[in-house]
Amino acid sequence: MMPPMKHPQSAILNLHLSCLAATLLGMAIALPVTAEDAKPAAALGTTAAPGTQPLELHLPKPLFVGTPKNIKSTNLEKPLPGKRPVYQVPAGTVLLSGGKKVTSSDAAPIIGSLEEVTDGDKEAGDGSIVELAPGKQYVQIDLGKPATLAALVVWHYHQDARVYRDVVVQVAEDPDFIMGVTTVFNNDDDNSSGLGAGKDKEYLETYEGKLIDGKGAKGRYVRLYSNGNTSNDANHYIEVEVYGKPLP
Repeated sequence: MMPPMKHPQSAILNLHLSCLAATLLGMAIALPVTAEDAKPAAALGTTAAPGTQPLELHLPKPLFVGTPKNIKSTNLEKPLPGKRPVYQVPAGTVLLSGGKKVTSSDAAPIIGSLEEVTDGDKEAGDGSIVELAPGKQYVQIDLGKPATLAALVVWHYHQDARVYRDVVVQVAEDPDFIMGVTTVFNNDDDNSSGLGAGKDKEYLETYEGKLIDGKGAKGRYVRLYSNGNTSNDANHYIEVEVYGKPLP
């Protein structure tokens, strides 16, 4: 005759927990994996393919020509020998940022107003430039609703050739950049801005703007950092364009 169990309730509880764990494991295994989850978003490319379309950009007039001088950078990308080629983005991609609300770490710019960052004016004249205070500063764009990003184009300043320091671009679900933060560009190679060391290159400002791969990042808010430039300590923005597709 078997001795009676000392703790029959504990045995029943353990049995129930084991069954629950097995059920949850089965559910996890059965969950479908979409193609978007299975592999990262394709990088921007110049080759047309099914499901893509050209990224059509309206560029401002070039304001300077010639070879830049006295640009000191140990992390500078090689300038293109000619015009930038036309890049392809996912079909259905649209401009998301036009006329959208802009906020900043510098709420009272030295020159210009924050709404100029998304007003569509990319010209290099003084009336098109927003100047923020020296040091690490950012502008932030509220896209109005969550979206999947395909590309961004940034015009800091193109009256002359210069390099802006510690350029970091992030996307997030919330305006405080706590939830779902994704960094899509970072050329702060020594982490001097405290946002992590980046592997992207510094670049010369031109009338074409800096084209940045959105990498399929998802979010509603886009934040762009800089920390002075090779001509002075100020931070400037002429225009920022964000391209992608709104999420359902």
